[in-house]
Amino acid sequence: MVDGCTLLTKTRVQYRAGEVQVFLGAFGGKGGRMVIPPPRSVRNVRKHLSADALHALLRAAFRKIPDHRHDGTTIPLADALMSAFAMFSLKDPSLLAFDERRHERNLYNLYGIGQVPCDTQMREILDPLAPEHLRPVYGDAFRELQRGKALESLVFLKGCYLLLLDGTGYFSSQAIHCDGCLQKKNKQTGEVTYQHQFLGAVIAHPDHREVIPLAPEPIVQQDGSTKNDCERNAAKRLLAKIRKEHPRLKLIVVEDGLASNAPHIRELKRQHMHFILSAKPGDHEFLFDQVIAAFEDDRVTTISWKVGDNQAELSFVNDVPLNEANPDLLVNFFHYVEYGPDGEPQKVFTFVTDLRITRSNARLLVRGGRARWKIENETFNTLKNQGYHYEHNYGHGKQHLSVVFAMLMMLAFLVDQTQQLCCPLFQAVWNKLGSKRALWDNLRSHFRHFTFQSMKHLYEVILHDLAKELPAPVFNSS
Repeated sequence: MVDGCTLLTKTRVQYRAGEVQVFLGAFGGKGGRMVIPPPRSVRNVRKHLSADALHALLRAAFRKIPDHRHDGTTIPLADALMSAFAMFSLKDPSLLAFDERRHERNLYNLYGIGQVPCDTQMREILDPLAPEHLRPVYGDAFRELQRGKALESLVFLKGCYLLLLDGTGYFSSQAIHCDGCLQKKNKQTGEVTYQHQFLGAVIAHPDHREVIPLAPEPIVQQDGSTKNDCERNAAKRLLAKIRKEHPRLKLIVVEDGLASNAPHIRELKRQHMHFILSAKPGDHEFLFDQVIAAFEDDRVTTISWKVGDNQAELSFVNDVPLNEANPDLLVNFFHYVEYGPDGEPQKVFTFVTDLRITRSNARLLVRGGRARWKIENETFNTLKNQGYHYEHNYGHGKQHLSVVFAMLMMLAFLVDQTQQLCCPLFQAVWNKLGSKRALWDNLRSHFRHFTFQSMKHLYEVILHDLAKELPAPVFNSS
């Protein structure tokens, strides 16, 4: 009996030689065979950037991470990491939901997991793991994108990529905490809120929906420190790591107004990175006074153009000091205003950059500065609102579990974004279903009910509705 119904048939799906073979058999009876035609062909994907190839790459990278345990446990660290990655890849809403699929054959076929830990085992295995061990995994995936020339379409200006940085929180509680938690104390009530945040970094382009995340930098309580970690300190650590991991990568860093300060700009220059940073009048009174003086001296260039029914106006000047305390630190300043049909300003943006501004590149630089919203909309909002369960507490742990889970979720997002950018089969399935949530729902449903030999096989079955050809189980409602 299954939920009050008698299951009369069972189905097993195999994928061999380009066809789906369905075997039916009544319990204890003879089976028949029904062959479903091969799916219509979809333009070939670069094989080393397919989901199957990337899953194999991650497994190999996880095996290189030294196991911190010395108790002779039977579940390899690589299996625990790959299981957690599979949970985020499948967009399971909780560890308990993933635990219910522990014995599914697809976890081995599609993710190469030999032994799937239960929820308690997964937490215990991953909690002591230092998050830094996961950074090289991102690098391995990034190099595959470079090797496949998948990033060429994201080049923004003179061989440079836009690198967007921003911080975000993903955990907050007044009860659950660990040694790495940031602490925020309510001055009136004395109540302490524990938080986890990280500084995200993604490569993006104004003309593309896809973003390619690099390994994020956790904003956590640092060993031996009595003060909370902060986004500025995390940025300094992250920039140094990115330059070490990608010594020849040409980058234009795009950040919000918190970053347009002298120490941070000097750090960007030290790491040989260009920048486009927001600059607000309230934070840069001296800078804006210098720009006003430049207007009076007729050193400011202004260009304008139509944007639909609106009028855009861009003013820029090069070589102005950032602030009075750092007169030697010169930046190039540009100010963008978009006026509505009534002449009232609707959008206003102000930036500083080290890139020389000219009439020919000014409009492009504005687009680069305004692309910063992509780390909010195309990254954080996607993780929060398109099925990734970003702010759900999968497990906090006592040491690093919360951070490890956050980095593995971002790694799943990297694989998905790679598929969105490079895989015609993934793109076709997404286009057919109309939304990411529908895609994830279909993926989980098919994953649970049928056996597949690869992610490619799974996508093809969804795309061509091959599951509809499978005989439905017969239930007895009595």
